[in-house]
Amino acid sequence: MRIGVLTAGGDCPGLNAVIRSVVHRAVAGHDDEVIGFEDGFKGLLDGRFRPLDLDAVSGILARGGTILGSARLERARLREAAENCEELARSYGIDALIPIGGEGTLTAARMLADAGMPVVGVPKTIDNDISATDRTFGFDTAVGVATEAIDRLKTTAESHQRVMVVEVMGRHAGWIALESGMAGGAHGICLPERPFDVADLVKMVEERFARGKKFAVICVAEGAHPAAGSMDYQKGEIDQYGHERFAGIGNRLAAELENRLGKEARPVILGHVQRGGTPTAYDRVLATRFGWHAVEAAHRGDFGMMTALRGTEVTLVPLAEAVTELKRVPADRMDEAESVF
Repeated sequence: MRIGVLTAGGDCPGLNAVIRSVVHRAVAGHDDEVIGFEDGFKGLLDGRFRPLDLDAVSGILARGGTILGSARLERARLREAAENCEELARSYGIDALIPIGGEGTLTAARMLADAGMPVVGVPKTIDNDISATDRTFGFDTAVGVATEAIDRLKTTAESHQRVMVVEVMGRHAGWIALESGMAGGAHGICLPERPFDVADLVKMVEERFARGKKFAVICVAEGAHPAAGSMDYQKGEIDQYGHERFAGIGNRLAAELENRLGKEARPVILGHVQRGGTPTAYDRVLATRFGWHAVEAAHRGDFGMMTALRGTEVTLVPLAEAVTELKRVPADRMDEAESVF
C-alpha cells in the first residue's frame, strides 16, 4: 500500500508524533510506502511531496510543529481538490490519504472522501473542540503552557498590586481557558460559551482588595465577549478562510477594568506560544496511538472515517459526525469552575 499523509491548518504540538507513528506502523508493520505532502492540501494540489521512511522521521517525536509544513487553503481550491480527487490519487499512486488537522481540515477531508478519495482523518486542535473525540492531542500541552503562565503572573501581579488579564486561545470553545484557569487558580474565567458582565469582574476584584488580596488574575479565551450593554466591544471581520478575526478581548478588557477600578490592569496575550514547543507526554502518546490506528483503518478499508478517543480507547467515527458541530464547554463545567472563584 502507498499512503499519503499531510498536516493542515494551525500547527499543534504532537503533529510530528502522528507522522512518525504513521511511518513506523506503515513501513515497519506493513511494508508500505509513505509520502508526505508539503504544506497541507496545497502540496496535494501542487504536486509537492517527499518520501517518508524510518530515517526521515527519526528524532521527531518530541519536536513541536510539523516537518511537512502546514497551510490553510481557500475554499475554492478545496473544491478543486474534491472535484479532481480520483485523478489526484491516481497521479500519486496513493491507496490512502491521512490528513491530520482540525475542524476545517476534517471538513475538507470529508469533501474528498465523499468525492471518492480513500481518506482516514486524524483530529488535531489545541482547542479540543472536535465533538466526536473526547480529547485531541495538543490540548494538554496548551493547557500546561497557559497554566504555567498564570502561575508566574500571580507572583508579579501580587508584587505590584495589579490585575492581570491573560488571553489564551479558544475561538469558539473555551476549553483551554476553563482548564488552565482552574489549574492555575485564576480568580475569573471568561469563555465564548457564556457572555461575561464586566460589572461582575469589577465587583470580584473590589471584594478581593477589600479582603486584603491586592491582586487578581483573570483568564479569558480569545473568543470570549461581553454581555450586551456590558461594555463597548466590536466583533472582528471574517477572513478569506471563513474565520472571524478577533478584536483583542484581552487588551480591551484590561483597559476597561483599569478605567472602572482605578487600579493598574495589564493584558498578557499568550498567542502562538501555546502552539509551539515540545508536546507533553500525554500528547505524544495520544498522537502516536492516533497514527497507529489510522494506518490500521486504511488497511481494513475503513475510509471516510476519523480516529477518535472514547474513554481510554481509540476508535473510528465517520468524518461526517466529526464535523457536525463543535464541542463547546457545557454549562455544568462552567458552574464547576465558578464555584471555586
